[in-house]
This record gives sequence, C-alpha cells and structure tokens, in this order.
Amino acid sequence: MSANLIETAFTTMPSNGLGKALYFSAGEHRLFGWLHLPCGGPAPDVGLVICKPFGYEALCSHRSVRLFAEMAAAVGIPALRFDYAGTGDSADIDPACSQVRAWTGDVIAAVAELRRLTGVERVCVLGLRLGALLATLAALKSNTINELILLAPVVAGRRYLGELRITRLAGALGAANGSASTGGTDGPSSGSGSMEVSGHELTAATLADLKEVDLASGSGPPVTRMLVIDRPDLPTARKWADSLSARGVAVEYRSLPGFVEMMTLAPHFARTSPEILDTARHWLRHSPRLRSVQREHAELPMQELALPGEGPGADAIVKERPVFFGAGAELFGIVTEPQRGEARRRGVILVNAAADNHIGAARMYVTLARRWARRGYVVLRMDFAGIGDSATRPAQPDDDVFPPAALGDMHSAIDLLRTRYDVGEVTLAGLCSGGYHALRAAVAALPVNRILLVNPQNFFWRQGDSLEDLQLYEVVHNPGLYKERMFSFAAWRRLLSGHVNLWRIGKIYVQRLRLALESSLRNAARRLRIRLPNDLGWELEAIAARGIQTTMVFARGEPGLELLRIQGGASVGRLGDKCRVHILESGDHTFSHRGPRVALEDLLSSELFAARPGISGLPARK
Repeated sequence: MSANLIETAFTTMPSNGLGKALYFSAGEHRLFGWLHLPCGGPAPDVGLVICKPFGYEALCSHRSVRLFAEMAAAVGIPALRFDYAGTGDSADIDPACSQVRAWTGDVIAAVAELRRLTGVERVCVLGLRLGALLATLAALKSNTINELILLAPVVAGRRYLGELRITRLAGALGAANGSASTGGTDGPSSGSGSMEVSGHELTAATLADLKEVDLASGSGPPVTRMLVIDRPDLPTARKWADSLSARGVAVEYRSLPGFVEMMTLAPHFARTSPEILDTARHWLRHSPRLRSVQREHAELPMQELALPGEGPGADAIVKERPVFFGAGAELFGIVTEPQRGEARRRGVILVNAAADNHIGAARMYVTLARRWARRGYVVLRMDFAGIGDSATRPAQPDDDVFPPAALGDMHSAIDLLRTRYDVGEVTLAGLCSGGYHALRAAVAALPVNRILLVNPQNFFWRQGDSLEDLQLYEVVHNPGLYKERMFSFAAWRRLLSGHVNLWRIGKIYVQRLRLALESSLRNAARRLRIRLPNDLGWELEAIAARGIQTTMVFARGEPGLELLRIQGGASVGRLGDKCRVHILESGDHTFSHRGPRVALEDLLSSELFAARPGISGLPARK
C-alpha cells in the first residue's frame, strides 16, 4: 500500500488518542494491533510495547491497556498494543501448538514492528499478569528489549495454573448456586489435555510448558532496568524481585492497590488504578534518554487480514479490515468481508455485549464473523461510543452498557454496510445487552431485516437506572432460587447471622407480584386492542408487521425467558414463525464453555442462513 493510500485511510480517524489500527506479521501469523504516536516534535528515543493478560483478565483490562498506551503517547513515547495469535482480532492459531512459545514470539515480533514503524532504538515492554511472564521470556530469548514494567507478574507457571483451576471451580460453584457471574463457568476440558477457563482455552502443549516455567529459578532478564508492581493482597513477585536485586539487576519493586478493580471485574465495572498508571508514567518519564529524535514514521503495513475461505482456489479467502465510521469517525469496528464474487448483499452487525469490546465474550463474535463471512455475509463487529476501541463522546462516561446514543450508533453502522459494502439485507445480533439494543433498533424502525437476541435480561431500560439497582431479571429469577434454598442449612445460617438482605428479598417478591398482575392486565388490554406503554407484546407484533424476523435464544434457566413470558404475553405465541424462541439445555449467561457455545453458534448460523418468508433485501442506498 502506498503512503498516500495509508494517509487517506487515516484522515477520518479522530484525533483523540485512539491510535492507528494495523496488522503486522509474527512468523506465520498476522497480528492485530494499535499504534499510539506522540503528537510530534523531539521525543525520547524509547518506545513501549504492551502485552495484555490472558483470557477473561484481558477482556476486563481492555480499557486499562488502552489507557497505558495513551498515557505513553501523551508523554512523548510511541506505544504498540496488540493481540496475540488466536486472541482478539488477530489470526487464529494451531489448536495443538504451545501458546507460550507462540506468544513469546509475538512479543518479539511486536518489538521489531515498533522499531520499524517509529525508528526508536530502545524498547520497554509492559506486561500484565501472563503478559508479564511472556515479556520476561521474550527478554530472555531476545536482546531487543531494554526495559520491563511487570504488573502482577506470573512468576511460576504451576502456581498460575493452580489459580486458573480455582477460578474454574469458583465459576462452577457460582453456577450451582444460581450466580449470574459473567466470569464464566467451565465444564471439562474442551480438548485432549487442554484446559478452558472462562471460555478461553490453553492447549495441552501450553500447560506442559507453563509447568516448567519458574522465573525465580533462572537468571534475570538482560535488561537495563525493571519495574515490578505487585498486588498487595496476594504478592507473588517480591522474593523474585529481591533475588534479582541481589544479583545486580536494577529492579524497582512497588506494591500498589487496584489489581482487582482493573483485571478481575467485568468491563462495565472495571476501573484503571490511578496509582499504577501514575507510577508507570513517572517511570517512563525517567527512562534513560540516549538522545532525542525528530521521528519520521515508516509506512504502515497493509490494513487487512486474509483468512482462508471455504471454496477452492486462490481467491477463496475472506478479508478483515478495521473501519472508523459515524459522525467524526468516532466509532470503531472490524469488518469481515466474504470472498470475492459474492453477490447476495447480506450483512450482519454484532453489537457489544455489556461493555465487552467488539470481540465478544470468549471471542465469540470473532468466530461468528469469520464463519458467516465464509457463507457470504459482510459482518461488522462494532463498538458503541465509549466502549472498546471507539471514542468517548464529550460529557459521556466510558463503558456505559446502555448508552443514550446507541440507536444513532447502530444507524451509522447500518449506513456503513449499505453505502460502503452495498448491503441490502441487514441483521442485528447481540448477547445480553447487545440483544436489548438490537430489539430497540427494530422497534425504532431502523432499516433492518432480522434481529438475533441471545440471553437478553432486559427488554426495557430507563435512562438513569443503575446496574447496581434491583433489576427485573432478579425479580423473575430469584424467587425460585429462594424457594430452593428453603431447605438449605447454609442458607438459614446466613440468614440468622445477618448476612441476608431481607429488605431486598421483600422488594423482589413485591415486584414479582406486581409483574404478574401487570402481565394479566396487558393480556386483557391486548385483547381489547388497547395499547399500554412499554408493551413488549405490541412491540413484537409491530416488528413482525414490518417484515422483520425475530429470533431469541436462551440458555435453560435464564431469567430473560420468564421475563419474555411475562412481558410478551400471548403475543409471542401468536406470532408463530415470525418470532422464534429457542432454549438451549446447557450453557451459562455468556456461553463461556466451549460445548454450549458451539451449540449456540450452530443454532444462530442455522437461523441466519434459513430462508424466511418476508425476509427480503432493502434497496441499497446509492
């Protein structure tokens, strides 16, 4: 790609610190990343590469990783954050390989790419959790890393695997107790000798390598200096840092709060630790400066990822590319395009689930996008403003699960598919709150043909409500749970010890009674053709009357299914094939275990591919 074309591709990018989206090579793989550049002028001859943690921690810490990169650029240091092979928006990976070895190579490749793009001679690598281990292994393997910042580093692989097993057990216990945790529940390993944690898999070869890794037993990495930031509640790196200092390595050790809030809470609750961010900023500002340079940045690589398709021949490929759209190009997404020659003009938009970024829980949206593109669909996985990698609008919060401008953002996404990709038939799909937004788009008469809703927990949301407030899904779900616990000794012990909020339980039962009465009233009003406010049944009938196909999928036991029965009433049954409801017998709220997730992906695919009466393409906008 020429420099002019590259410049054109980024002229619509907002100047708000988002950086430049790019792909680069790491051996046989193509990795996706973000390059954050300083505003210009002389700058220190040092760059920063950021290595994210593994799995659910990576999902939770996405905004923190972005803030680290933006902080570095703000102090004049170019930064590159990226997805390892088989994670995020990068190319998939051999399911039998050792991820430790592959990802260590990815770190080294990212360092080389940052040097090539910016011309810096010194590189600092910042790693979080497993990313800190990978950064250290890369420094031991390559002489291209000069400094390390390690946040809550994994020092011993065996101990880390033990922590992951505890996480799996906690998820299983939470599911058994009716918990709605989004961290995931895991059943047996999904492959021979592999382990799945919150929907993210470590291969058998990876487990074997991790068992052999113990940084404390080897020599220190050959870097000029290190900053180790430990978590105060469970410090694991103090002894290792002390031993490195005793051997003459320049190590600064700090114990700072904020790990739990940054890397273990769901994205809509996660918060970046100001103490950790400020410490890293101060440390980078005092990096040894061999010289100051006026940089001339190299040409960016080709901004697309080629993926194998289903058909034969060299042209049987699908492609992915980053896109910026919306007013001011503040919205970000990844488009997966079908192989050349596809003429059916069909598109899908995958909408954020809660505040998860556009890859979706357990990377489900990436899998679906690539699968559907191979069947001829143009698929956009998008971030609402303030979520993931989209910009945050002035006076609006980050990571708002129900942003007030969501309808406008979805309309911009539809315009992108219709104008740039000539798409005529549009499907909106989403998990949890993503399903809610898809439904609201159809109710608002946005130009869509089909909506796919997975485990929606709300069908109505009032601006100003708080996620911490009593929610309807608790009202429809918890009474049955409390009934089951009537004969539980542990439940009675918690009650008698004062650990049960009786006032909240009372409110739940009162609300449940109100909902039951309201459901009867709404059914009577519908028979009389009287329309009441916030009537889901009327809304579903109006959607069907406009020729929009609705499909809802629930895991067995999901409260949204009961809420659909209460709020939708008899209308759901009357709509027949125009509103299809499926129940999957296994799976948690985010389908975090591979077996149920594959079943969900198969079901959604069959619904998307099936021909339905009344589903016809809208005329493409010229």
